[in-house]
Amino acid sequence: MGKLVSQIFVTLDGVYQAPGGPEEDTRDGFEQGGWTVPYADDDFGGFVTEVFSRPAAFLLGRHTYDIFASYWPKMTDPADPIAGPLNSLPKYVASSTLADDPGWAGTTVLRGDLAKEVTSLKERTEGEIQIHGSGALVASLLDLGLVDTLHLLTFPVVLGAGRRLFQQGAVPTAFRHTAGRVTSTGVTIQTYDRAGTPTYGSYALPEEA
Repeated sequence: MGKLVSQIFVTLDGVYQAPGGPEEDTRDGFEQGGWTVPYADDDFGGFVTEVFSRPAAFLLGRHTYDIFASYWPKMTDPADPIAGPLNSLPKYVASSTLADDPGWAGTTVLRGDLAKEVTSLKERTEGEIQIHGSGALVASLLDLGLVDTLHLLTFPVVLGAGRRLFQQGAVPTAFRHTAGRVTSTGVTIQTYDRAGTPTYGSYALPEEA
């Protein structure tokens, strides 16, 4: 049984849109792309390399897939710690519009019911199925209870605009913190495992008898 693992970058106000460059994702008129770049350091790079040493397969949203497919197939060194896995391992894309043969070797398009498709993918895969970026897909899979582990990288910046990971109406979900670190530039890297539904209590003092 595979484990679905998400790695996603967010700002302090929860924005995940266009972390890597100004033209990466300008939907809704977003003009602040590339907000992670000033915070890149050896700590950040080391964590990303660690993550890419573990996948058995990748699951991507359509927009992230297009970004990756425009760049990583050109990186042909099989020893590259990121290009190697991305180019050689199976890739699955949740999309109703992508062509059946999108051109990047090893790609399968998932068109059916998302819950059924991803559940089936987990059942037939041994190891980590990694989701990189793909914020809308991650949010949907979290609501479906299918994400097992969330690597949440929070960057010390507020943008005030852009697409957010957790929005009003998200399914209440509890998580268990399993690891954490802070980079030299102040990026917090926290790892959470899904832990069912939230529990609730009260700080109110008990009434006197």
